[in-house]
Amino acid sequence: MIDDTTLTILTESAKYDVSCSSSGSARKNCGGLGNASSGGICHSFTPDGRCISLLKILMSNNCIYDCEYCPNRRSADVPRASLSPDEICGLVIDFYRRNYIEGLFLSSAVCGSPDKTMELLCETLVKLRKVYNFHGYVHVKGIPHADPALMARAARYADRMSYNIELPSESSLKLLAPQKTKQSLLLPMKELKDAMDYDRINKVKNRILPAGQTTQMIVGASPESDGQILKLTESLYRKLGLKRVYYSSYIPVVKSAKLPTVGAGLLREHRLYQADWLIRYYGFDVDEICPVNENLSPDYDPKCAWALRNMQHFPVEINTAPLAMLLRVPGIGAKSAYKICEARKFCKLDFDNLAKMRIVLKRAKHFITCKGKFFGSENVTAVKAALMLGDGAQNAEQLSMFSSPSVALSALTGEI
Repeated sequence: MIDDTTLTILTESAKYDVSCSSSGSARKNCGGLGNASSGGICHSFTPDGRCISLLKILMSNNCIYDCEYCPNRRSADVPRASLSPDEICGLVIDFYRRNYIEGLFLSSAVCGSPDKTMELLCETLVKLRKVYNFHGYVHVKGIPHADPALMARAARYADRMSYNIELPSESSLKLLAPQKTKQSLLLPMKELKDAMDYDRINKVKNRILPAGQTTQMIVGASPESDGQILKLTESLYRKLGLKRVYYSSYIPVVKSAKLPTVGAGLLREHRLYQADWLIRYYGFDVDEICPVNENLSPDYDPKCAWALRNMQHFPVEINTAPLAMLLRVPGIGAKSAYKICEARKFCKLDFDNLAKMRIVLKRAKHFITCKGKFFGSENVTAVKAALMLGDGAQNAEQLSMFSSPSVALSALTGEI
């Protein structure tokens, strides 16, 4: 029987890994139904849009590494706990039968050695699949420097794996996480990509990692600019085929002379996610969004910032502009751009039609014409002021179930 203290330590220790979506609140259950625990449960989304609950837990937080930014580092004065593979499996099955969870996010501190830790993770996955006959979603964290054979074995039983880069440059890794190297993180990602490509090309029935790979980067713990972070992100998507790069705004939860005393703030993290969306779905290159040694603008979202720097391309006629240009108009999201291209095959669109398509006209009107009509401002200063009022720093917030419908829609669709 796993005691509550052990469970609390290992679920709380796992909450700093954002390489899958997480949620929760501190509201207590006073005898009713449901559980909104602040640690232990995270959420992920299936390809068909369903939201599933995952048990998010560390196998152990007793780490041999001493990464400066990590709350579980060797020199940290924190309670330690560990679970065996059978205990993890029993917990998953018990929670699943009670309908608390539908899957598992499993990570671990490096206990003993990278190979020993990866062996324990593999043993857990094999038992969960073969002995306990669990076929739900499983996301497992890869351990840097572990034997590639152990990594490949884990990948056969997991749905998704993540090797967290954490810091965007080799120099920052040497300073803050000297036991890790860029090669120890990128090489396993490449090997997993090659294995997934082999399975896909040869039409293997049970492919490894059907949900792909993700990673995490800490923002603000080291001096890299947003441009450097996004350059690495672009490379990870285009060369290694990652499904998602997650950004975690640095929070000074541990004291170190090598770390900033002030956190990076949610706004910077929010801007990076917006820029990430532009790279993945809008056809932007990093060089267009943010120069390599600069940070993203805090005043405007990256798409608006690009449009304001390139006013010579606007306004564009909504009924004739190519899809690639529609995707660059502030206020027109990816789905909306495709809707416009389909709708204008049958009739010429006007501003009323765009409003019905839920185009954000308070932004878009400054950059488009409909049937030759223009209702925006030709004064660039006035356009900047209008966009700033609609996208100020005060609007940066984490999405909650109580957000207004417009905020929720924007966060879920990523349309900017």
